[in-house]
Amino acid sequence: MSDSVRHEVRDHVSYVTLDRPEALNALGPGQRDRLIELLGQASRDPDVRAVVLTGTGRGFCAGADLRGGSGGGERVPGDVARTLRLGAQRLIAAVLDCEKPVIAAVNGTAAGLGAHLALACDLVLAAESARFIEVFVRRGLVPDGGGAYLLPRLIGPQRAKELMFFGDAVPATEAERLGLVNRVVPDGELEKTAREWATRLAGGPTRALVLTKQLVNASPDTDRAAAFAAEAAAQEINMTTEDAPEGLRAFVERREARFRGR
Repeated sequence: MSDSVRHEVRDHVSYVTLDRPEALNALGPGQRDRLIELLGQASRDPDVRAVVLTGTGRGFCAGADLRGGSGGGERVPGDVARTLRLGAQRLIAAVLDCEKPVIAAVNGTAAGLGAHLALACDLVLAAESARFIEVFVRRGLVPDGGGAYLLPRLIGPQRAKELMFFGDAVPATEAERLGLVNRVVPDGELEKTAREWATRLAGGPTRALVLTKQLVNASPDTDRAAAFAAEAAAQEINMTTEDAPEGLRAFVERREARFRGR
């Protein structure tokens, strides 16, 4: 079902579009694995310098597609944990670990795993019609896909529990106020704004951006000594790139830097 995930690389940006509008872009195993594959490709391809993830229709992503059922057969202890580890958790890890900046352009409903897919991205743009729903409690489920990891780091434990305990839909403007999204734009401007942000990122010092991403993502779980050591190591690595000396030369020569992402 990889045809329901559209992909193109344009101007050093990997555009990934979920294209199952009739199902609000709910993710089956095929779409999920295709997303993981494309994020891995983006990490490996030096010509890709940013990623935009969005959807078609009224939904960004309605979460995991549960209509396929359990797949039949007897369930034994460990099956659920294994499925989660190899499925939803692997997808969220692929976003967090992608070696390029990832922008979520949330065009509509982002529910359950779909909300966590958006919130795992480095930057989140939301259309005015977008909304975020921690839908798990409505189904009698525990949040998965890294939700209990992501939300407290974005908005604190009390707010995270409020969203997860009640499962209410959070409109885009409220999500912006809470700190779940970076910016809310009119629906008709979402694609344009995402393209503009991605173009800026694609023109930046890619390795420095990725190292910055890694430092920030690790910071909530790191003590000061470890954070300072990681920062020093990142600086050491970054100074071996072509972009770092170019940035310094541009400063001295009072001109715009010409970063190549290398």
